[in-house]
Amino acid sequence: MPEPVPERTRHLILDRDGVLNEEAADGGYVCDPEEFRWLPGVLDALARLRAAGVRVSVATNQSCVGRGILSTEGLARVHARMTRDAEAAGGAIGAIFCCPHAPDAGCDCRKPAPGLVMAAIRASGIEPRATLLVGDDHRDLAAGRGAGIAVALVRTGKGRATERALSDPRPPVFDDLASIAAAVAGGSP
Repeated sequence: MPEPVPERTRHLILDRDGVLNEEAADGGYVCDPEEFRWLPGVLDALARLRAAGVRVSVATNQSCVGRGILSTEGLARVHARMTRDAEAAGGAIGAIFCCPHAPDAGCDCRKPAPGLVMAAIRASGIEPRATLLVGDDHRDLAAGRGAGIAVALVRTGKGRATERALSDPRPPVFDDLASIAAAVAGGSP
């Protein structure tokens, strides 16, 4: 049986690539603000969540920094664009938590480790039972579960492939962030 979406969700922790924006071509990285492409319906979903009083945090692995492909300043410019666009559309991203390390760095913040998720929960001031992590990859789900919170999968990004490979326990699965926003904030997508 799938894990329930928290009945009174007040905090969503979202993965970035594949949940908010299109994955970079050829498995690459979004290295320039102009390369950041919102997925359909995401900006409206963020506005709907804000109107419902749901806090949104982003927890993202960005090994492009640790690999020397993108500077921390360059990543900050991408995230500044993301935040500005969300605000211009009526949404809000309360905080961004980023693991900049390369996969072999052995840090505790790179998903599937729960470090980023736990930091997002602490910073929000919202109890874990009212928090839901939304991702498109196994490592997102593992990070949320490792932090002791409910998780949900979206079919965008890597989500369809992840869904096919899921074993028990299966999380709730939604088509996209708009469907999650409808479930959390009420109404239809």
